[in-house]
Amino acid sequence: MKTIVVGCGRIGAELAYSLFKRGHEVSIVDEFQASFNNLPADFQGRLNEGDALNQDVLTRAGISNCDALAAVTNNDALNAVISHIAKVEFKVPNIIARNYDPHIRALFEAFNIQVVSSTSWGAQRIEELMTDTDVRTVFSAGNGEVEVYELIIPADWDKKKISDLIKCTTCKPVAISRAGRAFLPDMQTELQTGDLLNVAATFDGIEDTRKQLRGLKKEG
Repeated sequence: MKTIVVGCGRIGAELAYSLFKRGHEVSIVDEFQASFNNLPADFQGRLNEGDALNQDVLTRAGISNCDALAAVTNNDALNAVISHIAKVEFKVPNIIARNYDPHIRALFEAFNIQVVSSTSWGAQRIEELMTDTDVRTVFSAGNGEVEVYELIIPADWDKKKISDLIKCTTCKPVAISRAGRAFLPDMQTELQTGDLLNVAATFDGIEDTRKQLRGLKKEG
């Protein structure tokens, strides 16, 4: 796959090197020559010094026939504009942009650009790790708006139904792992002690389910 990474800071260099190690053709763009020092010595992609807003620089980087572009500079406005140019002018099929300031995320959404907001996602994950010891996140979609969580069913919940646990519409059962085998449950499935229940939920949805779990455990 032919890829372009715009921005050779810590994230850009790590991304470019990871893509290179996986066998992809990588072209990286940065305004400052010194930024390329962030790359490991064995990186063999193309280095393109210059302003990424200059279409000649993007053309030299191979944007006319690239399969994917990631705009990961530390400037949200620059990432948004570069992504928009790649989408509208060059029809790049797969574009990802880094969002640093969550307050500017609407700019990317207005351009309909796939965005990774490390600040928002990171803050949410840290909060979960600090406060949610009974539930583990196993998959995150988007920027954490929907995640898949794993719950271990305690003895107090043996023989209760999933419908006793999940009461809201923003939390849905995905799978149960029991005795080493997984299956697809429905709301009437009976839980057993030690089940690993995976649910897809928003942050509010898993909070509601967690409160329900704790509440019923107290009642038991």
